Amino acid sequence: MKTVVYPGTFNPITNGHTDLVDRAAGIFDHVIVAVGTSTQKAGGMPLEERVSLCKEVLGGIPNVEVVGFTGLLADFVRSRNAKLILRGLRTVADFEYEFQLVAMNRVLAPEIETMFLAPAEHLAFISSTLVREIAAYGGDISSFVAPAVAAAMKQHNSKA
Repeated sequence: MKTVVYPGTFNPITNGHTDLVDRAAGIFDHVIVAVGTSTQKAGGMPLEERVSLCKEVLGGIPNVEVVGFTGLLADFVRSRNAKLILRGLRTVADFEYEFQLVAMNRVLAPEIETMFLAPAEHLAFISSTLVREIAAYGGDISSFVAPAVAAAMKQHNSKA
């Protein structure tokens, strides 16, 4: 069985993420959406809420599993007996950062490969960072995320 791990903070999960998961589910037997934490990214929703939203948004795709994790991605991938990481590439700027991650993961776990998928063109401009920014100012994010995510972001921002 071919398993791929699609990691991210999914803070929040966007329509671009959903597009990649849906397409990966058509290629692989098992897609593990690994919702993680990041020391580089502060703010946003707690891990448990992000996992819950990912499960709700992706629940209709039968070969997708959503799991929260902390720590190194290489360790998580090994713990799931996977050999492949899926990453999304939206822009050339993404490539530079992703190339660094690939190189680091090759040192940490040389047995694990990384592959890239680009989102559909009409979704390539969407980023979680921009969605959080728009939502923080009360803007309409309904074109960028699932309805459950938009509602959760509105509720989260009203508490802040």
